[in-house]
Amino acid sequence: MHQNTPTEKTTENQQLRTTGGYKNLNRFSVAPMLDWTDRHCRYFHRKLSRHALLYTEMVTTGAILFGKGDYLAYNEAEHPVALQLGGSDPAALAQCAKIAQERGYDEINLNVGCPSDRVQNGMFGACLMGNASLVADCVAAMRDVTDIPVTVKTRIGIDDQDSYEFLCDFVGTVAERGGCEMFVIHARKAWLSGLSPKENREIPPLDYPRVYQLKKDFPHLTMALNGGIKTLEEAKTHLQYMDGVMVGREAYQNPSILAQVDNALFDAALPVTDTVAAVEAMYPYIEAELATGTYLGHITRHMLGIFQGIPGARQWRRHLSENAHKAGADLRVIEAALEFVTRKNITE
Repeated sequence: MHQNTPTEKTTENQQLRTTGGYKNLNRFSVAPMLDWTDRHCRYFHRKLSRHALLYTEMVTTGAILFGKGDYLAYNEAEHPVALQLGGSDPAALAQCAKIAQERGYDEINLNVGCPSDRVQNGMFGACLMGNASLVADCVAAMRDVTDIPVTVKTRIGIDDQDSYEFLCDFVGTVAERGGCEMFVIHARKAWLSGLSPKENREIPPLDYPRVYQLKKDFPHLTMALNGGIKTLEEAKTHLQYMDGVMVGREAYQNPSILAQVDNALFDAALPVTDTVAAVEAMYPYIEAELATGTYLGHITRHMLGIFQGIPGARQWRRHLSENAHKAGADLRVIEAALEFVTRKNITE
């Protein structure tokens, strides 16, 4: 059920992009998160927001070119969807970018922000900030073989290379030499040694003013801000200075925030999504996935936080957590869990 037809869909998606069928694509996006934003997660998030841009987990060039599985599989309902690539070989990235366009992805994003040791050992992620010329070459190589946007997600600095001048030099080089027109800036620097990936998301202080200034100094570039955003009110504040916002863990742990995105950030005439209806809208997808051998728990783990703050949410989470992993678990598990959460609770 997650197959996509390459050529026709690529054309259709490009038409949607140019005709405004996808509203202001980078205004609000859900961050690529390893082991979290898989295809089941994205399918559920799309039931909550029509206009949020969704990202894959980071996929390495090696996995795409030499891996045994299909690392680019997604469901057509996920559009608009961006592929985040990890790599530093321009030729390999270009090859993967071409494949991604053929598969119908709406954007390709180069990871220049992940600080984990595993990523550094592969010579990609945040360590690439130290080699702006190579990043520019990577972006240029991908742009040469594709028509869809090639974007970069980065930090504001690495280790002791954290001056504003360093950040400007990096962005300027990648924009001018590589032709990159869109950057997602995580408003923290990354420590490449001494901090775990989790600590790198929490310990380096957020510096929103620096990112605002970057947008001011590069007004011709499209820029989205990432890092620490927990509410749509905060997102609206950032949007006074930036072209877009990217929300990560809050969108995953409290996905009900996505139910309000279309109304709050795109068009006030659009309704706020009914979260119970969004869960029920997953039923056909879940039945189809179960029929192919997918375990229920692989899908419902992304749905645990949907009723956060609502009476019955704890029982909903507990019932799914205790039963979705059992052999033979099916829709009855979700239906039973939903009995703990009623629309009356949500609207009170």
